[in-house]
This record gives sequence, structure tokens and C-alpha cells, in this order.
Amino acid sequence: MSYEPPSPPANLPTEIVDALNEATPEHLRDAASYSEALAEHKEREARLEEEADDADVEERPDDLPDDVPAKATITIKEINDNRYYYWQWREGDSVTSKYKGPVNPDE
Repeated sequence: MSYEPPSPPANLPTEIVDALNEATPEHLRDAASYSEALAEHKEREARLEEEADDADVEERPDDLPDDVPAKATITIKEINDNRYYYWQWREGDSVTSKYKGPVNPDE
């Protein structure tokens, strides 16, 4: 009775397949253990990076109107010697603004 060697995964690079084919059974078991641990480490790193990216998204300010995106910032424009707050954000190549109110509420 003869046994056929296992077929390597098609997406495994040839140089890795060649190195594994030349390895001893002990080295193969060590490589398998290391590969599993390394895969778990890389997956954990990717999850942590994704969670950090999600945490970078700021919460929506309470006074932000529904039709203004959360990425908007407040800017001040001076018109006829009066200063006003505007929500401002980028839409493609253009900047969009929406009136918020006077800088000095008494105005």
C-alpha cells in the first residue's frame, strides 16, 4: 500500500511549498504551531486596528442638524462687520456650508 503526499493549497507560494517539502517532520510541526500562532496574532492586530479606526469617529454633537454630516466643523464667517457660525464640510471637490447662528447671540 502506498500513500500519496498531501497536495499544497493552490494559493501557497512555491518557495514556501518547496521549503516545507524539504523540512523534517519535527520542523513541520513547529512551523504549523508557529503559523497558527502568527495567524492569530495578525488577525488580532487587524481587529485592534479596525476598533481604533472606529473609535476615531467622533460622536455627533447634540446641536448638529440632521442634514449636516458628523464630519462637519464649525467655521466663523464675517459678513458686513458681523460674525456668524457656519457648519462646513466637504462634498467631493466642493465645500458646503450651513448657517448655525451669530457668534455674539445679541446680534
